[in-house]
Amino acid sequence: MTVGGRADRDRSESFGEGLLGLLLDRAHELPPHMVGPLVAETVARLGGRAPQILLQDYGQQQLVPLPADGVAAGDPQPIDRSEAGLCFLESRPVEVPTADGVRVHLPLLDGGDQVGVLSVTLDGIDDDARRLLRRISGLAADLLQTKNGYTDLFFRTRRSEPMSVAAEIQWSLLPPLSMVMPRIAVAGVLEPAYAVAGDSFDYALNGEVLHLAMVDAMGHGLDAATMATVAIGAYRHARRISIGLSEIYLFMDRAITEQFDPDHFVTAQMMRLDTDTGRLQWVNAGHPAPMLIRGHRVVRRLDSPPTLPVGFGGAQPQVSTVALEPGDRVLCFTDGLIEEHESGQDQFGEEQLIGWVNQLEQADHGIRAVARELSHTLMRARREATSDDATLVLIEWRG
Repeated sequence: MTVGGRADRDRSESFGEGLLGLLLDRAHELPPHMVGPLVAETVARLGGRAPQILLQDYGQQQLVPLPADGVAAGDPQPIDRSEAGLCFLESRPVEVPTADGVRVHLPLLDGGDQVGVLSVTLDGIDDDARRLLRRISGLAADLLQTKNGYTDLFFRTRRSEPMSVAAEIQWSLLPPLSMVMPRIAVAGVLEPAYAVAGDSFDYALNGEVLHLAMVDAMGHGLDAATMATVAIGAYRHARRISIGLSEIYLFMDRAITEQFDPDHFVTAQMMRLDTDTGRLQWVNAGHPAPMLIRGHRVVRRLDSPPTLPVGFGGAQPQVSTVALEPGDRVLCFTDGLIEEHESGQDQFGEEQLIGWVNQLEQADHGIRAVARELSHTLMRARREATSDDATLVLIEWRG
């Protein structure tokens, strides 16, 4: 029999299609608190037991089980000292033999961002099960990201200590902390995670062009968070109407000037990277110069003509340009990363930061792991205490 001139084909549902269809068919009307039970039901049909959805906490220290019916409870797992943490850091499945089978940890990846880890125990594992679990984890990550906008459940799960109102504002403003694409990767970290106020960053990949900005509003608390919000909002608006970097600076400057007193300002850095050619352009308005990392070492500072911070009515800035090579990384950071110090000691300074970067780069880790460990190295060096926000963003051009 032919249909439309072609031989009739078997369109009946296979086991794998039915398994994934269980997630897809219910996704659009699924209440956020039912994501866990639905994922548990799906992996159970594959023979999976004791499933867990582990979400990264805001301090990037541990993976916290999502509380839900049908999924296993348990204590948070340290990212640096657990099989699930290894899966999370390296964005790859980790299989661990157990007395009753094998425990499989799968990265929950969405757009290159790492949502967390899906863990499940099977009697045994083969390539078919690996393929289906990989696809289930991908759909589960999409569900978590999509439903996040409708609930506080995932936010509360990820919060391991009280958060300031200013930090609540800043986290709601942020894009995903990381993005990994074939030509470009981005990873950012904010410290202190539960009390950040004036620091923020934003990025967008529009076609072949990566746009990125990082800001540091003067002061602390709600005033700083409000200024940072206006600065990022102005940046996004200017970016979306496709004006140049120097014009974006003027637009942001005008927004801050019109909304705040004359002595208020925001330091800022705006970048534009052509992911086709590696041509990087930037304007630096008061931030420390970014660092160019090549061959796993800091090779130079990306100095540029001085530009007044946003809000001081500076002249139209000169745009700086550099040609990146495949594999190059660029580290952008706020002054809190180098001006912090232990009580009674000198500031950490750029030389110590360069030493940390070079040491971490030798391990040849992905940029998410490097950005996270660099931030945690700073926190350990100042004994978990801080007097200022510290933000870093790492960019990798893959060519």
